[in-house]
Amino acid sequence: MSTSSVSKGCFVFKPSAKKKKTLSLEDHFSHGCEAADNSDLRFKLCQDLWDKIKTNTEVLQDELNRNILDSLLNFTRKCSSTRLHSDWASQMRASEIPTAALVLGVNVPDHDMTFQSLSELLQQSVTPHVASVQAKECGALKHLMKRVLERLMDTVVSVDDEEEEEAEPTSAQLHKSVHCSLSTLCDWYNTKTKKSGTPGKKRSSSDGDDLQQPPVVIIFKDLEAFNPRVLQDFILICSRYIERLPLMFIFGIATSPSTIQHMLPHSVSSLLCIELFQSLSCTQHLATVIDKLILTSQFPFKLNGKVMQVLISIFLYHDFSVRNFIKGIQLALLEHFHSQPLSVLCCKKKEAQLNVMQLSHLDLERMRQLPSFKRYAEKQEAQEQVNLFTDDAHLKEVCQRLIKDLHKYHKCYYPVLRCLHTLTSSLPRYPLGKQIRELHLICLEKNVWENEDYQSAMKLVKMLAKDELIALLQKCVEILQAAKAKKMKSALVQLEDMLAKFKQLDTVAAEPPPSVEESLTSPVKHLQKKTDLFQLQKTLLEMNETRRSKKLSPFEALRNEALEFIDSLVKSHLSPPESQTLYEVCYYTSSATVRRHLNATPRTSIQAALNSPYYYLQNESLKTEDGTVSNAAPDICIAYKLHLECGRLINLYDWLEAYATVVSAAEGNNPDSDNYGKVDEVKHARFIRAVSELEFLGFIKSTRQKTDHVARLTWGGC
Repeated sequence: MSTSSVSKGCFVFKPSAKKKKTLSLEDHFSHGCEAADNSDLRFKLCQDLWDKIKTNTEVLQDELNRNILDSLLNFTRKCSSTRLHSDWASQMRASEIPTAALVLGVNVPDHDMTFQSLSELLQQSVTPHVASVQAKECGALKHLMKRVLERLMDTVVSVDDEEEEEAEPTSAQLHKSVHCSLSTLCDWYNTKTKKSGTPGKKRSSSDGDDLQQPPVVIIFKDLEAFNPRVLQDFILICSRYIERLPLMFIFGIATSPSTIQHMLPHSVSSLLCIELFQSLSCTQHLATVIDKLILTSQFPFKLNGKVMQVLISIFLYHDFSVRNFIKGIQLALLEHFHSQPLSVLCCKKKEAQLNVMQLSHLDLERMRQLPSFKRYAEKQEAQEQVNLFTDDAHLKEVCQRLIKDLHKYHKCYYPVLRCLHTLTSSLPRYPLGKQIRELHLICLEKNVWENEDYQSAMKLVKMLAKDELIALLQKCVEILQAAKAKKMKSALVQLEDMLAKFKQLDTVAAEPPPSVEESLTSPVKHLQKKTDLFQLQKTLLEMNETRRSKKLSPFEALRNEALEFIDSLVKSHLSPPESQTLYEVCYYTSSATVRRHLNATPRTSIQAALNSPYYYLQNESLKTEDGTVSNAAPDICIAYKLHLECGRLINLYDWLEAYATVVSAAEGNNPDSDNYGKVDEVKHARFIRAVSELEFLGFIKSTRQKTDHVARLTWGGC
């Protein structure tokens, strides 16, 4: 037979189709944006404003964490220095591991930022050998050891039990792979310290010995979530190597320091030399963030009272997370610039006045429809109203002036708010709130001077001693000194004059007492005589009128003058933002949107999806009328709809038969056939899976009342 050699070749030609265009952030912002004609400018303003807020937030958080982080750095330096010198054995036993118990609070989402800052500071100033581990990646001891070694040595660590299970490593991994044990870490550490201690490398620090043998710091971010047995075994192993390896632990604790005693027996906890560190409470952190980010005229974007209340409620009743609170501000900022076309004016005063001149006729029509602008126009004369609603050029001039007034309002609002809070925050029962955010929420809702609590607070302020009142007024002077508004400068001069008069009262000689006492003694003498009821009533009325006509002392007169001045400032500058024209430009008011995004209701969403799967799956065959079951719906939707027709207890067999009937109709079986609605193994398995999913979601549960029944956990149908 003759054979022929045929050469075959395979050639690949890449298609010339264009790559799918990826949307930028600006494209995502513009998609579905209200009035997309100026969306580019709004996106730029939004991004610039958020960058400034983010930068200020990071600086603020660094300042708040500075004390606790500096204390931890000093602790690590002290332990490292103690180990290297002769006083190591005198201060702690050789087998003890220095441990910092860092109590951070229950605001777990904020912990990552703190640990990240701590790791960076440790690596910069104390030691390059820092490893952070979390409980979710350390389910067993071998996993914990592997994570620690990999992050310290920056190499692949092999575990004997996992070599067969894992995929075959590459040649590079085989070359770098090391055995998972602390002895390997000790050898690596000795090699590292010898290299770093070579005479060719100079040290900038005077503590040369400390730098030659830096500690090995292991951070346990979430101590409560670790398996106690894994943690115990790891500590026992580390204690055997403490003489060869300068180990140091940092425990991140969310609840209480007693967690260490609950998780570790005495035989293990005695191997740790523990020092406690308490971070700033999350409520104090929130108060500082609100003070620096919201209660300031630096940022033109503002939140109205309802949105503020939603964000604070989520913080206080859900997570205590300042990080999530700031994310809520970011969401409101993005929604405001996305949904409000006039947000192009939500910027600095000069930039806003320039943007006013660039507004289109459609934007000016939107401005004319604003409720605050309509109120402003109604107060003007007839000809002025005509000009405002017909002349675009005139409206732009008026709008520039209104924007300027809005910025002046904010510059005066916050200093006066702080002054009022200073005077009332230490009063008994805190009539206007202990935190300034509480007073701010009151001022956002209505005129604060019309509140009964405000009247009570003013009466309590009148009862303060002279020294207390002078100290509070001095704080108000300091607040007004930092204000930039011209009106606040004039108010500062008046308040300083009053404060100087208060201080002069000590040097001025007391005036002789008035002759009112003489008038008071005569009615009292009459009371000592026998008299009838009419004469007694007349005498008491005379005494009361005499007290009312008593001349005020210099301090009382000056005190009343100062409080009247504060009251005039409050009535002039603490009116609600809704009273200001064009407040809609800067204030975000959709609290329902913020609540829907941040405070989700999963049960409602799940029930809506099970009731109407068409809106989620977009399958035309799932369209049904209200109250009916589509036989083409997923099994869990069919089971859910059928269980709504049952009472508190559901018979599983009846439920299965109803399910089989619906599924048979979906398969197109003839209703007159013998197999229609018959339960086979496949339908039975599908039904069991659907019931298990409903039980997992919390709609039903097993019950002991009847073995072949389940109990409903939702309302209705009983």
